[in-house]
Amino acid sequence: MAHKAGFVNIIGHPNVGKSTLMNQLVGEKLSIITPKAQTTRHRILGIVNDENYQIVYSDTPGIVDPAYKLQEGMMKFVYTSLEDADVLVLMVEFGQKDLKNEKLELRLAEIDTPILLLINKVDQTDQEALEAAVQLWSEKFPKAEVFPISALYGFNLDLLQNRVLQLLPESPAFYSKENYTDITERFIVEEKIREKVLLNYKQEVPYSVEIEVEEFKEEASIIRIRAVIHVSRESQKVIIIGKRGDKIKRVGTDARKDLEEFFDKKIFLELFVKVNKDWRNDDKQLKRFGYL
Repeated sequence: MAHKAGFVNIIGHPNVGKSTLMNQLVGEKLSIITPKAQTTRHRILGIVNDENYQIVYSDTPGIVDPAYKLQEGMMKFVYTSLEDADVLVLMVEFGQKDLKNEKLELRLAEIDTPILLLINKVDQTDQEALEAAVQLWSEKFPKAEVFPISALYGFNLDLLQNRVLQLLPESPAFYSKENYTDITERFIVEEKIREKVLLNYKQEVPYSVEIEVEEFKEEASIIRIRAVIHVSRESQKVIIIGKRGDKIKRVGTDARKDLEEFFDKKIFLELFVKVNKDWRNDDKQLKRFGYL
């Protein structure tokens, strides 16, 4: 049997379940998940290995109309994923009627890449409504194969994985078979901390935050980490720290617990807050953080 390998890129609106799907398929919590939109900012790879194949899944930021340069950089990750996909997974949620992005719809109509259109969260509907949704999306994207799924509960994910394998080209592996992602340990730490910021703060504050690991020292029995929470304004720094430091302490505690579970080792985590004025519109800072 010839070896298969390829890139399966997942795109869709914020909060349709892209990160949940990839984490389920890969079997590791690589992409952070919160109820807030625009949780995913980067393109994150998750790799599924077998003796006869390697599937490289790619989670991408949610489709948005960019309001500032950071979001422009995030959308570049989305459009790049259209160009290098061997299989494209377009994910919508039940009840969604369209993509609300004419430019993207035109691009999808032009590409020759196989498209698997997933209607997620079908556990929240009945058979009649589901059939109507399948018909709606089949008419909108006649070249796509439509799969009703529940990423959260794993419904139909075995069928999805089998179809992906059928569509993958014959190819040697792109990554070592021992790898399940291409992201670094520092990036994992940064995303875990950002996830806790998203969960613990409201309104605009979480979206003005970027995390930077300044020090990551792994010893025999402990990993020592120093990380900076960058914010756009002085007022946000006050909110992040909280009264007598209670807010940032909670973020640190929650992140440390997750990191200890992920790395299976004791974690010593120090968090600091710095004002990095208007970094979301600063080309130099966006390049530094990997968005440009």
